[in-house]
Amino acid sequence: MAIEDTAENWQIVATATPFTGHKTGVRTDDVVMPDGSVHQRDYQLHPGSVAVVALDDEGRVLVLRQYRHPVRHKLWEIPAGLLDVPGENPLHAAERELYEEAHVKAGQWHVLTDVYPSPGGSDEAVRIFLAQDLSEAEGERFEVSEEEADMELARVPLDDLVRGALAGELHNTCLVVGALALAAVLRGDGVDSLRPAGAPWPARPFEE
Repeated sequence: MAIEDTAENWQIVATATPFTGHKTGVRTDDVVMPDGSVHQRDYQLHPGSVAVVALDDEGRVLVLRQYRHPVRHKLWEIPAGLLDVPGENPLHAAERELYEEAHVKAGQWHVLTDVYPSPGGSDEAVRIFLAQDLSEAEGERFEVSEEEADMELARVPLDDLVRGALAGELHNTCLVVGALALAAVLRGDGVDSLRPAGAPWPARPFEE
C-alpha cells in the first residue's frame, strides 16, 4: 500500500498574529472542523530550515555541539539554519550553513528527506540534505557569535549516531532523522536512489 501525505486547507473564519519576533511569530486561526464546529489553533510561524548530513570518505558524519536554551541542554546536531530569504534556494542555504558552521564544502549533494518537525504547533518545514565529497572551504573562517561561539565540532561514525539516537542519548530532530534516514539508504537502494539536490519542495517553493 502506498502511503503519502497530502495537502489540505480547512476553512479559517478568523486569524490574528498576536506576536512577531525577530525570526518567527505566532498565529491564531479559528478553524472549521469537519462537524462544523470552530476551534482556535495557535502555532509558530517559521520561515523554514535546512540541515546537512555531511558524510566523509571514512563513513563519519560532521556534527556540532551547541547550547539550546529552551531545553537547557548542549545538543549534538548537524549543520543547520534558517532560510534567510523567502523563496531562497534551499541548496544555497545548505551550502552556506556548512561553510559558516564547519568551514567545509561538498562536491556532491542529494536531498535526504523533508520533514515537518512539530506540525501540531509550528508550520516549520525542514529539508535535510546529504553532502559528500567533503573538503575544507577556501578563504577565512566565518566569524561565529552568541551560542555558536561555544560550538564544538566532531566527526562521528554513522553507526554511533544511530546507536545514540535509539538509546535516547541524542535528541536533535535533524540529527536523529538524518542519521536514521542515511543508515536506511546505505542499507537499501543506495545514495543514487535519492532525489537530486534541486528537487521540488512544495512546503517551501523556490526558484533555481
